[in-house]
Amino acid sequence: MFVRAGSILPLGPEMQYVGEKSWDNLELRVYPGANGSFTLYEDEGDGYNYEKGVFSTIAFEWNDKTKTLTIGARQGSYPGMLNDRKFTIVLPNGQQQEVNYNGQQQAIKL
Repeated sequence: MFVRAGSILPLGPEMQYVGEKSWDNLELRVYPGANGSFTLYEDEGDGYNYEKGVFSTIAFEWNDKTKTLTIGARQGSYPGMLNDRKFTIVLPNGQQQEVNYNGQQQAIKL
């Protein structure tokens, strides 16, 4: 499979329907070689409250020169959202790092 340098690929559990499994530990595969960014969007998973701004986003930025992944501060909220979660960051060489995230910006040097 070809993945563009700088890509940040989020991987969660396989699910048949929204809410089937918890996904409080999201795997992020980072592909070095260029700068990259990704925004994680989450909402309640049912209904139309997202149209009223009831959702959250988390920005991720990879700086290839410094080998740093910055996880931005969470923007927004919705009922039932995870306030604390884990991100497992995985590089193609197999290097992994777990990050506990509570909604505040963090910079992770890899």
